Amino acid sequence: FGCIFGDYMKNNIKDLINKKILFFDGAMGTMLQENGLLAGELPESFNIERSEIVKNIHLEYLKSGCDIITTNTFGANSLKLKHGKYSVDSVVESAIKCAKDAILDYGEEDRFIAFDLGPLGQMMEPMGLVSFEEAYTLYSEQVILAEKYGVDLFLIETTSDLYEAKAAILACKEHSDKPIFCTLTFGDDDKTLLGADTLTVVTALEAFGVDVLGLNCSLGPKEMKPLIEEVLRYSSTPVMVQPNAGLPRIDHGKTVFDISPEEFSEHIIEMVEKGVSICGGCCGTTPDHIRATVHKCKDMIPKPRRVESFTALTSFNQTVIIGKNKRIIGERINPTGKKKLKEALINDDLDYILKEAFLQKDAGAHILDVNVGLPEIDEKKVMVKVVKEIQGFLNLPLQIDSARSDVLEAAVRIYNGKPLINSVNGKEESMKAIFPIAKKYGAAVLGLTLDENGIPKKAEDRFKIAQKIINKAAAYGIDKKDILIDALCLSASSNQEEVMETIKAIKMVKTLGVCTVLGLSNVSFGLPKRESLNSVFLSIALNAGLDAPILNPLNEDIIDAFMAYRVLADEDIGSTEYIKKFKGQANQIMSHELNTDLKSLLISGLRKDAVLKTKELLKNKQPLDIINEDIIPALNFVGDRFEKKELFLPELILSAEATKDCFNVLKEVLRSENIEKSSKKIILATVKGDIHDIGKNIVKILLENYGYEIIDLGKDVPIDTIVESALKDDIKLVGLSALMTTTVLNMEETIRELKKNCNCKIMVGGAVLNEKYAKMIDADFYGKDALDAVKIAQKVYNENGAY
Repeated sequence: FGCIFGDYMKNNIKDLINKKILFFDGAMGTMLQENGLLAGELPESFNIERSEIVKNIHLEYLKSGCDIITTNTFGANSLKLKHGKYSVDSVVESAIKCAKDAILDYGEEDRFIAFDLGPLGQMMEPMGLVSFEEAYTLYSEQVILAEKYGVDLFLIETTSDLYEAKAAILACKEHSDKPIFCTLTFGDDDKTLLGADTLTVVTALEAFGVDVLGLNCSLGPKEMKPLIEEVLRYSSTPVMVQPNAGLPRIDHGKTVFDISPEEFSEHIIEMVEKGVSICGGCCGTTPDHIRATVHKCKDMIPKPRRVESFTALTSFNQTVIIGKNKRIIGERINPTGKKKLKEALINDDLDYILKEAFLQKDAGAHILDVNVGLPEIDEKKVMVKVVKEIQGFLNLPLQIDSARSDVLEAAVRIYNGKPLINSVNGKEESMKAIFPIAKKYGAAVLGLTLDENGIPKKAEDRFKIAQKIINKAAAYGIDKKDILIDALCLSASSNQEEVMETIKAIKMVKTLGVCTVLGLSNVSFGLPKRESLNSVFLSIALNAGLDAPILNPLNEDIIDAFMAYRVLADEDIGSTEYIKKFKGQANQIMSHELNTDLKSLLISGLRKDAVLKTKELLKNKQPLDIINEDIIPALNFVGDRFEKKELFLPELILSAEATKDCFNVLKEVLRSENIEKSSKKIILATVKGDIHDIGKNIVKILLENYGYEIIDLGKDVPIDTIVESALKDDIKLVGLSALMTTTVLNMEETIRELKKNCNCKIMVGGAVLNEKYAKMIDADFYGKDALDAVKIAQKVYNENGAY
């Protein structure tokens, strides 16, 4: 098949995206269940043991009118298969053969095979144990095999973490030239599990270089429509959608979905009319859903869309748009002239670097420059370590700053989002080294207006270098929205006549339609009262069109000038930010020190400092007083902000991990004094047949930090094991997790056996569950997130929130 049809498909799939509406198939798991897949049975095993069923499911979808069938490889990675009897190779080979055989039986050439890359099933660092490099290796194994056995495109789906998506995308790009489709899954809060909104997802995925992006799973078509409208507003890349057929429920012991093919197709056609060009179905959808959708949409063509172009950087869950409003790039993580930072880098004192990052964020920085260039250290190794550490704690985008291209590439490769590279210049060797890196990893680039002849004295010559950089970037396929220009300023003490040339150059560069950046501190070098010069120069530059100054956000004079400009330029609408910052601060000296009380340290997630503070407090306070007066208030504060969507899962986990470290210190003291609080035990388990434990592990972390002893039975846990453990330890509360619709029936059976044999309450959670579904399977409680689980535990133990 690959030899007969492969070249035709490979060369035309991208063209077809823009010429016709393309149709994916629907759910594989739903159809396997209808064909005998038992609750908890590995869906991928059917590729080998019952391949005819898999082939016939593909064939049914082809007959329904779909253009693209998806291999039965959602869970075919080494993490999920390591305890099974089949290798990744055998599962992948058999899955692709099933798809090829179905197309041959169908008899039409213009049908495509998408290789399905599902989530790994474990959280990535810093919240989990899977590193970016490990995730990349796991996905690469699948991609290499898919290439070997012949597919037409890759579908990265049901992803809730942009970092995981990036690892999969890189694996595809580095081991194949096939098109890459990527869909993320959103919750009912309109964000991914890690708090990324649609703008961030679109900006990052476009930067990563996917051919198609969109949404799938979790939501029904009605709930997905508002999100898709946002995606269409931001995405210049073709958009796809694969909703669920509503939410699942149990009917006579069977998982069913309530959205009919007719209703499903009505919602899909509305999305196609708005600009979606690829559609299919996820959980609960069948060939009938696809048939109805094809019938309504087959004669439509992709709707042209006008998408606004803008310059943006992202972290893992936040986007900063440059150009519409002025943005501050914090300069303090740069060892030049900073003795303490140099010492921290040499001594591997990451806590000091994190504090600098926190301080700059609190002072108003929107982006952080990260430079670790010192001859005494391994710059590449340290840069990667520092970037990982900062992006694990803060959600500000980073500017990766180095004079070495190998350091830049190592850092942007593991960066979680779309960063800014600092820098490229007008030298041919510089552009040749930097632009391929920016293109491959989807980074924006800061261009310096200097070349082989140095920094030109005149604005006109700097302008010409800027033009050269923009044109050369275009030759590498980099849009000018991803090029920012630094017109460079020299010291007024030695080059006074050139200061205003920089201002003139900024004005000229803005006519090229790009954003501008400028490092300010050079202008005052060698002169007294530098703050005054920097502040005035900043105001002049901002008025000339400077979009993002690189400055010290802890310098009050500069920040005052920046915020005053935004009021006067009508950027700070209603002077809201200005008033918020300065109201009540008259005649006060602003502090630029981190709060070092234990509660603040726990909220920030600074583990090392929190442990030291706990040990310090123990000199004068009892352990239980520290728990009740410092730790629990911190947890409650973070929990409240989490509920209000003012912070998201990564911040919650980091705070919880810091709290866990403090609890370990206190437990040692309590144990030695023989006054440790009596244990409150809770069993947590992912039900039989389900090998995903992300949600369970998050719940475990938070419950432990509220003082509960967790008996973690792991994943794919037999019903008898859960019942026996509950009886043995006289458990009052059992928490059950399931991610897949195919294993919810096992959850129901587990609940039935627990209630028959044990005197305990049962809480359930997982992506496929909701309050109504939990009641259907007779659970006592439904926990929508980890914080809910804490409240349920407190209720079961008749607590009021205190330890």
